[in-house]
Amino acid sequence: MRRRVYVANTGGTIGMKKTPAGYAPAAGYLQSLMARIPELSDPLVPEYVVGDYAPLLDSSNMTPDDWLKIATDIDAHYKDFDGFVVLHGTDTMAYTASALPFMLDGLAKPVILTGSQIPLCELRSDARENLITALLIAADPRVTEVCLYFGGKLLRGCRTEKVNADGFDAFASPNFPPLGIAGIDIEIDYSRMLPPSGPSFRLLAPMPGAAGGPSSEPVVAALRIFPGISATILRNVLQPPLRGLVLEAYGVGNAPDREDLLAALQDATSRGLVIVACTQCLRGTVDLGDYATGSALAKAGVVSGFDLTAEAALAKMFHLFHRGHDAEEVKRLMRVSLRGELTPPRTT
Repeated sequence: MRRRVYVANTGGTIGMKKTPAGYAPAAGYLQSLMARIPELSDPLVPEYVVGDYAPLLDSSNMTPDDWLKIATDIDAHYKDFDGFVVLHGTDTMAYTASALPFMLDGLAKPVILTGSQIPLCELRSDARENLITALLIAADPRVTEVCLYFGGKLLRGCRTEKVNADGFDAFASPNFPPLGIAGIDIEIDYSRMLPPSGPSFRLLAPMPGAAGGPSSEPVVAALRIFPGISATILRNVLQPPLRGLVLEAYGVGNAPDREDLLAALQDATSRGLVIVACTQCLRGTVDLGDYATGSALAKAGVVSGFDLTAEAALAKMFHLFHRGHDAEEVKRLMRVSLRGELTPPRTT
């Protein structure tokens, strides 16, 4: 029997239609294009059902509520399908790929995000290969993670970053090797695949009344350190209702060791705000004990994000506050690998 895959079409370039005003999403248009691709009728390709979201979104308009909508959709179809493909715009695909692993607890089936840089309706499109290969991988029962497939590479979702705005190699996993490469064959390294995170699948939705839930203001933000950053800007960002900040620091976690900046950070952490330092560099890990400037951040209560991407750090922190964890527990869990999103520091 052919395996069955549910395709969640959230929008994005892959299914857009050419209009006088430019490319735009159109309900049902993607299905009509897929029906004309003979390869999708091949017995090696799983049977698929496409679910169009309403409205179809440009991914730049995605919010955490949309992450939850996708996770809830997968939960609703989990028993009826062998795998899932999430079609998504490229601009925020890494954020969604980072968020879903924390919501889909005990996942034992493939969830593959993909999209394209050029719409499927165009002659020179990367959409056909990305779509067909994503469907094939989504039918593989040995894949038990949220992954992102794009440009010939299968990546762990919560390790991905968008690195190229106009090339077919749009995504990379700088601090973790690809889970697979699609060339002549689809070669997947199953030894790197994570086992299910729990005994059975369940959706970890926001706890009722938890900070940052659907009925409350977002409580997590990100700020990039830059030369000459003022303490006033920092203090303004750190105002309530903020409860968590991803601080994108230099190198291995360095920032200006100015007293006004450190005082602003100290004030925030002393009232329970969680601040996690990630690196602005594409590769590498943050260890706030390596340099004096990083050590100063640690003394101000900032915690190391190690090799978390900024996208994964933001999504993880958002999820932890959604689940009702207090600040101390969030700080602890941000330094623990829950879904393979970080490499724990070596201990001697």
